[in-house]
Amino acid sequence: VQLVESGGGLVQAGDSLRLSCVVSGRTFSINRMGWYRQALGKQRELVAAIASGAGSFYYADSVKGRFTISRDNAKNTLYLQMNSLTPEDTAVYYCNADPQLYSWGQGTQVTVSS
Repeated sequence: VQLVESGGGLVQAGDSLRLSCVVSGRTFSINRMGWYRQALGKQRELVAAIASGAGSFYYADSVKGRFTISRDNAKNTLYLQMNSLTPEDTAVYYCNADPQLYSWGQGTQVTVSS
């Protein structure tokens, strides 16, 4: 299984970004999936997760109300809509199963300037 994240960039506080993660292989649709992030000098953390059938969700308190996770099982793709970004959201963002199952992809850098 390969994970390919995209959609990051340099934005200003208050802006929005939409991240995408394409997952190769046939197991995407059966797994709970999540978006993780790792800021410089900090441990990787789970910020959002979605059940295989998109019937349940998890959001870290720090992103609740601003981020929305979604998935398209027909396209093996996971999304993260990020609104009202703040400098504290600056990190490399990764997707993986929740809990982690696969090797990490390269991630996508999100940088939010104040």
